[in-house]
Amino acid sequence: MAKTTKSKEAANMIEVFADFKEKNNIDRATLVSVLEECFRSVIARMYGSDENYDIIVNPDKGDFEIYHNRVVVPDGEVTDPNKEISLSEAQQIEDDYETGEEVSQRVDMSEFGRRAILQLRQTLASRIMELEYDSLYNEFKEREGEVISAEVYQTWKRETLLMDEEGNELLLPRQEQIPSDFFRKGETARAIIARVENTGGKPRIILSRTSPDFLKRMLEAEVPEIQDGLITIHKVARIPGERAKIAVESYDDRIDPVGACVGVKGSRLRGIVHELRGENIDVVTWTSNVQLMITRALNPARVNSVVLHEEEHKAEVFLDPDQVSLAIGKGGLNIKLASMLVGYTIDVFREVDSNAADEDDVSLDEFTDAIEPWIIDELKKIGFETARDVLGAQRDMIVKNADLEEETVDEVLRILQAEFE
Repeated sequence: MAKTTKSKEAANMIEVFADFKEKNNIDRATLVSVLEECFRSVIARMYGSDENYDIIVNPDKGDFEIYHNRVVVPDGEVTDPNKEISLSEAQQIEDDYETGEEVSQRVDMSEFGRRAILQLRQTLASRIMELEYDSLYNEFKEREGEVISAEVYQTWKRETLLMDEEGNELLLPRQEQIPSDFFRKGETARAIIARVENTGGKPRIILSRTSPDFLKRMLEAEVPEIQDGLITIHKVARIPGERAKIAVESYDDRIDPVGACVGVKGSRLRGIVHELRGENIDVVTWTSNVQLMITRALNPARVNSVVLHEEEHKAEVFLDPDQVSLAIGKGGLNIKLASMLVGYTIDVFREVDSNAADEDDVSLDEFTDAIEPWIIDELKKIGFETARDVLGAQRDMIVKNADLEEETVDEVLRILQAEFE
């Protein structure tokens, strides 16, 4: 009989239904709810209401049933065929039906028509996709801050597409890559799950290799004392691919936090430095004393004193002249990272012994007729303001920290020395 035989359309629907269930691993309750919602949507469009329909879904058996419920009314008094059935028609189903009783009649999928069934399949596919996206979004939202390894699938100018073991697409934008990063298709890349964006209903999982948290998570994985809670990482400051500073604290007086993080001969940092394309990592001991923290953060420079302006979050640091360039670092990296680590803007000042000060010192700006302005700018970047500042520094230090050729540095020294002869 037509009422008890599953139609071809119904069989196709169950096949699609089962495929989505297997593919997306959606729980039973959600599957039942989605399928019922889809059926009710189509029924409401066809008949104006779905209130008098019962939908029974059994995903375990791969089957479902739809029953149309109508009230028996006397012949000739049917006003709404969707909700009422005449007595004579009801008695063709069961001959003992009487007026006022409810008739529950099974609906064959073929009665919906091909267009309605196609619409039903599309609605189901759309809802299942929404559920899949929601599930993916929630899964990776909970995993934000986790380091993940994935296979490089394709690289474009602005981003790299990676695929994890489950086939999920992960995006590594160019601005989230270390400047020297270069990925080939098929190789494995590590990054942190930085954020999950929900754009147009489809989640975008964004990775990062430049985030301070990426370095933090890798250090946590390498140092057992951090995993055991004996050492904590207070702050990480990074200039990706160049240099980083990490402030750590030990809760056990017997443990040197810096030594534990660095390891014997840098063994615990070696793999991290390699992963970060040679990024130099400085580890310092954390303290709540801001002045002392600034002193440590400016390592390897020796600081004489620190004056804080707490309301403005600024600090004035005083050093001997030969320490200024060390505090600033090549390209200003050291002072920039120190500022990021302590959260203060740091200005450095030279302390000169008044008895040794030479009153006839000359500003570098006075030598623009003999020295190119861009060369003077490079000298200022590493902390020099006057001729005697430059002459008092070691030649090798100037060559190392300033972006100048050796011949240029020698010529500058010759010109400045001539000023005082």
